Amino acid sequence: MRAPLRLGVAGLGTVGAAVVRLIGQEQSSLLARTGRPIEVVAVTARSKAKKRGIDLREIRWVADPQRLAADPDIDVFVELMGGADDPAKSAVAAALAAGKSVVTANKALLARHGVRLAELAEKKGVALNFEAAVGGAIPIVKTLREGMAGNSFARIYGILNGTCNYILTRMEREKLAFAECLKDAQRLGYAEADPTFDIEGHDTAQKLAIAASLAFGTKVNPAAIYVEGISSLTPEDLEAADELGYRVKLLGVAVRTETGIEQRVHPTMVPKDSEIAQVMGVTNALSIDADGIAPITLVGPGAGGGATASAVVADIGDIARGVRTPTFGRPARELTASSKAPMQRHEGGYYIRLLARDRPGTFATISKSLANEQISLESIVQRHPGPRTHGGDDPKSPEAPAPVILITYATTEDAVRRALQAIRRTGVIVGQPQVIRIEKG
Repeated sequence: MRAPLRLGVAGLGTVGAAVVRLIGQEQSSLLARTGRPIEVVAVTARSKAKKRGIDLREIRWVADPQRLAADPDIDVFVELMGGADDPAKSAVAAALAAGKSVVTANKALLARHGVRLAELAEKKGVALNFEAAVGGAIPIVKTLREGMAGNSFARIYGILNGTCNYILTRMEREKLAFAECLKDAQRLGYAEADPTFDIEGHDTAQKLAIAASLAFGTKVNPAAIYVEGISSLTPEDLEAADELGYRVKLLGVAVRTETGIEQRVHPTMVPKDSEIAQVMGVTNALSIDADGIAPITLVGPGAGGGATASAVVADIGDIARGVRTPTFGRPARELTASSKAPMQRHEGGYYIRLLARDRPGTFATISKSLANEQISLESIVQRHPGPRTHGGDDPKSPEAPAPVILITYATTEDAVRRALQAIRRTGVIVGQPQVIRIEKG
């Protein structure tokens, strides 16, 4: 029998404790699948006294993550501390420099330092595995990097944040306001006390940057992604989407265009009969459009101790088998720089909701502004005036604003923005127009 693969685990929170527990429970199965025993021999965390529901009596405690990373008695450093910088960055770099493979679930670290760490791993001939960083238990990394190594990708897009998907699901099904659903998500532990990173799209952007690197060979760069969150959405938008045959999701999208790789995160209307539209609650999903095959959609739990531990242990199993793959699917030196694609160039359909004053000539003015930008409309829906919530307009007055919903045929972002600016200058609408992009499934 081959010598045991000895692990040092840094971070014993929900995920770290789940990893230690899973390895203990599945020792015989892991041995049968990898041909090598896998043992946790040392750990580190902020508090040694904290109760974690796991037995650490036979496992050596190391006070400092960097000392654990360079410990000669471990073969693999498992980083589950989190955070884009130190101590995670220094500890991972120390482990790689010492010739040890690394497994991490740290998307923030990879989004900021992934390329440099990949270069170091390749220089030392060791693995830097991170399946858990992108989609929890969903094998997104292995699918893009290994399972589809023979395919060229046209587009990847998906739901990469369970918090946002839970909120949008509740808003749609129960006709609840965004703030009420967010509060409930916080109560249930799906959202942080400060939910900004999730609801404004930044968590999705980090994951998309990593997935886009795997699919398109770009350097991981969240700054190259256009980001827009879900906090401006209303139940009326989701209801209108439903009536028009769509469902609203926060999507991360990376698509190959004639001018490069367009990367964006924003609320998106998707056809209700598409696979991505069926993904509800805290579940995550990624759809893949590749040359030569029908689209593939991967669906599953994207977060949580058990789901994340599953992916971490799978990465450890690859190392035990002797599998070594370039971190991002190709040598780090061959990754191409990615720059932020101007959203003005984006082409597609749009949902536009306006609060239009009910007076003669309003529709003619709106139509003229759209026609001037060569924007064609697929449908127009006018609703009755609602309660007085914008600009002090009295719903009983003859000019009370009424919601008008426009669905455009394919056009450019720049044309939509110019048309809306022109409409606002005429004074026929009140408030800020709501714009949601439409992504065909």
